[in-house]
Amino acid sequence: MLLPLPPGEFRAYLFDCDGTIADSMPLHHAAWRQTLAEWGCDFPEELFYAWGGRPVVDIVADLAARHGVAMPVEDVARRQEECYRQLLPTLTAVPGVLRHIEEAHRRVPFAVVSGSTRESVTASLRTLGLLDRFDVLVCAGEYARAKPDPECFLLAARLLGVSPESCLVFEDTDLGVQAATAAGMAAVRVPPPHQRAAPAPGFSS
Repeated sequence: MLLPLPPGEFRAYLFDCDGTIADSMPLHHAAWRQTLAEWGCDFPEELFYAWGGRPVVDIVADLAARHGVAMPVEDVARRQEECYRQLLPTLTAVPGVLRHIEEAHRRVPFAVVSGSTRESVTASLRTLGLLDRFDVLVCAGEYARAKPDPECFLLAARLLGVSPESCLVFEDTDLGVQAATAAGMAAVRVPPPHQRAAPAPGFSS
């Protein structure tokens, strides 16, 4: 399935990573569940996807409050990252997004704009053999305000030297699409794994 793009000439493509380039959300969910089991907590799949795009620190804090457990944010985040890394050999790319990367590579510059750490993003892209496709990476800790704030997308556009209105964003979460829209960018919504056999979704601008 090739995702349909909105009309217009775009001078840069900005991609979220997890769930957009990398079909990593099922792996991240498995890593979360493995990590949280050590603290006697659960993270239902429906809630996991509903919270897509949120910073890890917010997820840990809210889960701790839900379960009435004191969890050290940095330790939990580090453990989740370790569990995810163990699952990386099974990682694949999202086919509809991969085709756009292959078709537009060298025609327009690419950036990754992610709420994950640079280490996590780099590991995922390297596993997929795609790291060299991207001119710019904008990752967690490199901007102050998380999606749906547009800061991360505006930073990527500035680093690429492209105006925001000339950028097209690929995103798999509501927060990401909201951030792109707030940045004045058109966006393509990437469906979650269980919807990819259905007709392709539309786009927003």
